[in-house]
Amino acid sequence: MYFTDLKGKIVLIIGASQGIGQSVVETFQNEGATVIACDIAFEEVKLQKINEKNYKMHLDIAEEEEIIGLVQQLEEQVLIPDILVNVAGISTVDFLTESKTVDFDKVQEVNTRGAYLSSKYVTGLMQRQQKAGRVIFVASQAGKNGYKGMSGYVASKHAVLGLCKTLALEVAQDNILVNAVCPGIVETPMKHRERVEGGAIRGMTAQEVLEEDQSQVPLGRTGSTQDVANVILFLASPLASYMTGQALNVTGGMTMH
Repeated sequence: MYFTDLKGKIVLIIGASQGIGQSVVETFQNEGATVIACDIAFEEVKLQKINEKNYKMHLDIAEEEEIIGLVQQLEEQVLIPDILVNVAGISTVDFLTESKTVDFDKVQEVNTRGAYLSSKYVTGLMQRQQKAGRVIFVASQAGKNGYKGMSGYVASKHAVLGLCKTLALEVAQDNILVNAVCPGIVETPMKHRERVEGGAIRGMTAQEVLEEDQSQVPLGRTGSTQDVANVILFLASPLASYMTGQALNVTGGMTMH
């Protein structure tokens, strides 16, 4: 597609093994970019070339030393990302007053601390090496609304949007654009688990939760991972060259602010 113009671009995707992240990897590869796919589920502890253009590596986004190690390898191999897409995230389901503090802390560690660490070190690399780039956070409509049983996740995604807006202001002079996408109800393995666990605490089946989900979306369907990947591609493309600090809803109309 002519307007994306991503041939020759290097894209670092964190949280790349399934769901939205997997679709983002495939989308950018199809657009001719070099993709560096990182995920805690991958076994490779060193950056490994998997074909002519693409790489993969194990990464625990909550571990600062692992992020630092990744950035060092990228710099040594002259693989300076033009685009960072941070998809990695987890959730737990429970009512706030009945929730476990350890669960809340884990969600913040991955979703908030991970977003902070990845953007800190990768954006720093962009600043040192090329004074240009794109940073794209995958937040959620939960960063704009409250949802029963999702206090830890909701808090973390509000924080991600705060990081996005602040970083956008701080690196604008370096021609680094920072934006977020806010998916709504998207069919991923995490969402399927949430329906089971959320239904259990609400006295509903997963099928009943699915039907409730569908009823809340004006477009009449839940989202696909490709729906989200398409908007991430737009934010990475020349078409979004006058956008920074924005949080774009991909919700089928469920969230409009």
